[in-house]
Amino acid sequence: MMTTGSTGSTFPKWQLAIILGAPVALTLGYLYYRRQTSHSEADERKKKFNKADKSVSIDGDETKELTNGPTKAEAPVKLSPLEAAMEFKNRGNERYRLGKFDESIDFYRQAIESCPGTNTIELATFYQNRAAAHEQLKQWNAVREDCTRALGLNPKYIKAYNRRAKAHEYLKDLPSSLEDITATCILEQFQNQSSIAFADRVLRTLGAQHATEAIKERKPVAPSSHFVTSFCAAFSSDPLKDIAVAVSNPKGFMLAKVEFDRLNLDKVIPACTEELSQEISEYRAMALLLRGTMYQLMGLFTEALEDFAQLIPDEELSGKIRVNALIKRASINVQMDKMEECFEDFAAAEKIDPNNPDIFYHRGQMYVLLQRLQEAVEDFQKTIDMVPDFGMAYVQKLYVEYRTALMEDNPMKSFHLLEKFRDAMERFPKCVECYSIMAQILTEQQQYKEADQLFEKAIKLDPGNATLYVHRGILQLQWRGDVDTALQLLQTAITVDDRCEFAFETLASIEVQRGNMQKAIELFDAAINLAKSETELRHLFSLKDAAMAQMNVASRMGIEASSLSALAASALV
Repeated sequence: MMTTGSTGSTFPKWQLAIILGAPVALTLGYLYYRRQTSHSEADERKKKFNKADKSVSIDGDETKELTNGPTKAEAPVKLSPLEAAMEFKNRGNERYRLGKFDESIDFYRQAIESCPGTNTIELATFYQNRAAAHEQLKQWNAVREDCTRALGLNPKYIKAYNRRAKAHEYLKDLPSSLEDITATCILEQFQNQSSIAFADRVLRTLGAQHATEAIKERKPVAPSSHFVTSFCAAFSSDPLKDIAVAVSNPKGFMLAKVEFDRLNLDKVIPACTEELSQEISEYRAMALLLRGTMYQLMGLFTEALEDFAQLIPDEELSGKIRVNALIKRASINVQMDKMEECFEDFAAAEKIDPNNPDIFYHRGQMYVLLQRLQEAVEDFQKTIDMVPDFGMAYVQKLYVEYRTALMEDNPMKSFHLLEKFRDAMERFPKCVECYSIMAQILTEQQQYKEADQLFEKAIKLDPGNATLYVHRGILQLQWRGDVDTALQLLQTAITVDDRCEFAFETLASIEVQRGNMQKAIELFDAAINLAKSETELRHLFSLKDAAMAQMNVASRMGIEASSLSALAASALV
């Protein structure tokens, strides 16, 4: 997904992807993969039988018709131990289909007891079928035990892995569930949409659990200087920009403003707090706004919300201050997955000052996230009407219109909008976003050479923008399959900004595809340490958990992790 958050938006790429509902990046070898179908085979079978999925929960009968025993007209036939076991199994299957699960369990028990130990495949089937009956009775411990026995006899038994994964999930053992569904996907060669959706669900849940635990212990990380600069550039009507420090020995808020402008970020919050500790403060509101902004940039959302909450209801303050606080609070609400509260903040801001362009620019981005594209275009246009020279709003409007034209399958309109992009680069020659967005569009169109040239121009304009190096690295992979150059660009991104979690995440994902799971996990950990919100942590932990599961399963199965990535890639075709 192409984003506009890389060079000026308050919402970085990962945040846009999460809010848009993109599937978790399943690094189980099928990175960012989710196959879309109208119905799976299992769904069709469920419709056919109109019951629980009994037709596929157990392995099949013998072809001969079943009976409850010899009739008077037939002489008893002495069966071999295996034949007797198969007869018990078939009777268990019959009871299973009739919904008599307790009886089926007893027949499967007799099948297991009758079967010679050398017939491991048949024994595995009996255990798996008994697990299916236990599943219908919600006896999850028994399901897990029988599936484990089945897998001990047949280590590549897909049904047993899948069923045990479900039992682990119900028993709240999500790491084990993830490993079993990973094994299922591998054995199915990543062709079963139902299994992939199962893995996606477990990853999301497990990632959320880890994120909730991690956020409690999270140590705040100061943002990079470039991130702060980009954040501020996204506001054309920020009251903090109106303050000019004229004193020679600034203190309190004035000192905080000087340090903020100099990007000495670690000194901003203490100086604001010093200002706020005074009984009488001329700059109390500005100190709260700046401190809240700094808390927000560090991911200290609770503290930021407390500062903004002191400003927003104070009708004696200027509307510009209150609107700025509302917009920034709306941003926090997005990162906390509170979209309704986000739009309430925008509505309140518009009521206070309907002529503030920042309201419409940032709300337009929210509409993009929700795929409410026409509303996004309208808000971006309002911003442009108020601030004609605001290049970022102009190119984001063009991008939304371009995406709409693609959705409408209107090639003439798409071509016309691309020409407008070229005009925008001439009109706003110093707007990095123009070059970055156009480069990403050209990448989608496989016009790689021109896209690379535009990324190069963007980097020359903004050499401290680490995300540009990341995008250019991804381009090298798509264009030439040039892993070495891509890795060099990603390393440059980290050198330029060692707090760019996007670079660490992308580098980790490449290592997953190369089968270097341990290295990928280390890189995901680096990204996790830089995360600023629980939403971001959920995403990153899902990636890490998936890589760990793939590494563990591949090791257990004696498979090279790199071969799994190649297998998954072929499934995407």
